[in-house]
Amino acid sequence: MIYMIFAAAPLLLAGLLYASRQESIFGELLTKPLLSVLFIVTAMIQPHADTPYYPLVLTGLLLCLIGDVCLIFSSSRKVFTAGLAAFLAGHILYVAAFVTLGVTGPLVWAAALICLGLSTCVFLWLRPHLGEMRIPVIAYIVIITAMVICAAALMNNPDLDPAARALVFGGALLFYVSDIFVARQRFVTKAFVNRAAGLPLYYAGQFMIAFSTGLI
Repeated sequence: MIYMIFAAAPLLLAGLLYASRQESIFGELLTKPLLSVLFIVTAMIQPHADTPYYPLVLTGLLLCLIGDVCLIFSSSRKVFTAGLAAFLAGHILYVAAFVTLGVTGPLVWAAALICLGLSTCVFLWLRPHLGEMRIPVIAYIVIITAMVICAAALMNNPDLDPAARALVFGGALLFYVSDIFVARQRFVTKAFVNRAAGLPLYYAGQFMIAFSTGLI
């Protein structure tokens, strides 16, 4: 099953990028939801320890699937806001999953300082373009920043599988960077480059987090 996912995901991503380039909502509907379902299936088919980590991450992935569908219709402010709310809830669940296994230390504090500084710069860059979306975007930036910091805390846990720690932290970072391209597309400059860069980063990050459920 995993090999089928490895084969199907790149093809669906290529189709999604092509549909995005053509600005085809129909094409995105044919590819994006199915591609997002694959990272949920990836999490579900692996063996899982009896810990809160797996159900929290799985629910977060499901909420991200809802957000992915909403973003297909991102030209509508209401639908975009609904997608933002779904991703926000998903990130909260990721935070809850990561924090249960996190260990503080110098690495975490350094990651926190870097993330807070970067997120502040991102907000200042976006602020002139946000209008009525300022409060929802601030809430989203706060939560996704917390997610990366909590992922750093999980990576700092020496009792966890090194591969799992790398998958979680790498996945969180890729998700964070991909959202910068989503914000640029929605608020600053509409251009295919945002999706060409953001979508592969996003799906790589989500699959990494999904794969981590089989190692924690």
